[in-house]
Amino acid sequence: MSDTTDNRRGALLLVAAAAVFTADVSVLRLLSEGVSNGQVVFFRSLMQLVIVAGFILWRNPALAGTTQPWLLVARGITSLICWWLYYASFAVLDLALASTLTFTTSLFVVILAPFVLGERIGPVRAASTVIGFAGVVLASGANPFDIAPGVWLGLGSAVAAAVLIFQNRVLARTQATATIMLWIALVATLGTAPGAVMNWTALTGGDVAVLLIAGTLGTLGMLLTIEAYRYGEVSALAPFPYTRILFALLAGVLLFGESATPAELAGSAIIIACGLIAGRRMRRAPTAL
Repeated sequence: MSDTTDNRRGALLLVAAAAVFTADVSVLRLLSEGVSNGQVVFFRSLMQLVIVAGFILWRNPALAGTTQPWLLVARGITSLICWWLYYASFAVLDLALASTLTFTTSLFVVILAPFVLGERIGPVRAASTVIGFAGVVLASGANPFDIAPGVWLGLGSAVAAAVLIFQNRVLARTQATATIMLWIALVATLGTAPGAVMNWTALTGGDVAVLLIAGTLGTLGMLLTIEAYRYGEVSALAPFPYTRILFALLAGVLLFGESATPAELAGSAIIIACGLIAGRRMRRAPTAL
């Protein structure tokens, strides 16, 4: 596997992933009421398993094997922890606050990257991440000082997501993307199946179609994310997940007739500026800031 650092390429892949994940969430809004979160996660995991397994059988069955099974199983288990904490936080918190907490992942990444991966972090990279998060808070209209009990669930999900990013970076050095995605899908499918069965509700044909499309989009988004961290440093890419809120604003206005508030527009401008500053610094010094 290549260990060449290319932060610009990683950033472009991560922005593409943000767009795909926004499309995934937008499609899921077409589901009938009553479809459980367990069913959504199960279908996403199952679709990834089917797509990736089919690709491996077609291209190279040897990709299903690995010399690091426990690392890949740990990656899948971390995904499950992240998902369950994420959904638990959304069940008890206001949507704006819960959404904002998901973006604290980038802060944990920047804080931990020097200790976990030995990456160098300069003032521009650190500042763009912190200011970008401030833009997310402004755009969401959330109060970051609201210490509700569910905040710890959201922060726990964000920490788990940061661990996922480090795992992606480490595994991408020795494992093919298809191998990583297959094992994640296998662990996630087995882990979510019991909850989906216990909370199963009847699905219409339209619901099944939506879940299959969303599962395909989720698989593509994960592929782009893993590839992004194969090429870019996790601390350098930390501001770019913020672009997801930009795509969410566009989807809300263009697809669902929602209107952007002045705070959302101002926050979006801050996010864009942070991304441009980080990108400019990467062009000057692609391996370290």
